[in-house]
Amino acid sequence: MIYRAEETRYGKMKYHRVGKSGLLLPAISIGLWHNFGEVDTFENGRAILRRAFDLGITHFDLANNYGPPAGSAEEMFGRMLASDFAPYRDEMIISTKAGYYMWPGPYGEWGSKKYLVASLNQSLKRMGLDYVDIFYSHRPDPDTPLEETIGALDLIVRQGKALYVGISNYNADQTAKAIRIANELGTPLLIHQPSYSMLNRWIEDGLQQVLEENGTGCIVYSPLAQGMLSDKYLNGIPADSRVAKSTGFLKQSSITPEVVTKLQKLNRIAAERGQSLAQMAIAGCFAEAA
Repeated sequence: MIYRAEETRYGKMKYHRVGKSGLLLPAISIGLWHNFGEVDTFENGRAILRRAFDLGITHFDLANNYGPPAGSAEEMFGRMLASDFAPYRDEMIISTKAGYYMWPGPYGEWGSKKYLVASLNQSLKRMGLDYVDIFYSHRPDPDTPLEETIGALDLIVRQGKALYVGISNYNADQTAKAIRIANELGTPLLIHQPSYSMLNRWIEDGLQQVLEENGTGCIVYSPLAQGMLSDKYLNGIPADSRVAKSTGFLKQSSITPEVVTKLQKLNRIAAERGQSLAQMAIAGCFAEAA
């Protein structure tokens, strides 16, 4: 059946300006880190992405290593673009990243110009795109000068392979320096993507202030701590949970008795507010962002 997007989709979502830029992103984006790889069922992922777009979610976030195996999430999304989303490409913000291990040898990870440019070329091929809307340096490289990494992002924009660029997992000091270098090159950093949740509040120790002072946007990942901030793990580990999957990043060792006790306490607070634990966790992220 030919996919036709819901005509009322833009009335179902709020959109927020990213920093001081002209770009608007939906209040909720969808990331393809899990559940969209070769090990997953394509039709399930297809149904999720269709539903997301029908609800006004226009931002689809990927990375070169999403899967598993690495690269397969971009391949899956490329299939979706070809089969369902081709007429809507200009209504979408598609982002990808490079920084983690992708291939053997000295040029297959981190932050060199060689790796970042090569990886983005591979990502574009996997997705069948001429450009992405946002390209990120996925993590800081301790051995490559930051000037080279940010210079590569500047080059990528000038080559027309990305409209905007950003960084992910950089601390406050690294972010401040990256913003300064990018501004000097003339390609400002649009956005920073850190991990953040009620269980992981590291960005409150300086990073938020740096971003606000410089007018740089912020979009968090794992606001539900990969599902821990839901009701899944309040009484053990369900067989259909992310922890139970052999291919997931969340491990059983993360579900400690101390964490479960904290989740149960948070769940009681949420219930007193008439919310689920997940609703309270997401609302907390929105409140902090505001």
